[in-house]
Amino acid sequence: MITTKQRAYLRKLAHGIEPIFQIGKGGVTEVIINQLSDALNARELIKVHILDSALLDTKQTVNLLAESLGAEPVQAIGSKLVLYRQAEKEKNRKIELPRNKK
Repeated sequence: MITTKQRAYLRKLAHGIEPIFQIGKGGVTEVIINQLSDALNARELIKVHILDSALLDTKQTVNLLAESLGAEPVQAIGSKLVLYRQAEKEKNRKIELPRNKK
């Protein structure tokens, strides 16, 4: 579970990236989940665009994908959503989250 501060940091990073996936009228399928998992392992932070033809709610979709992928939902605005998951391989880890102050 990420903190509010870490989520804000990830939103800031996601602002400059383009969506790398589109979900269309086929909705969320096993193939899309597998592709998103591969992308998260390579990039850690991804943005997804939901097409109007999909007829999906962005907030419900981000939560469904996060649960299916073991990822953290970062943001869901309009037709775009952002997901974060730390890469499995050490060499692919690029994002350093801010630490909690205690």
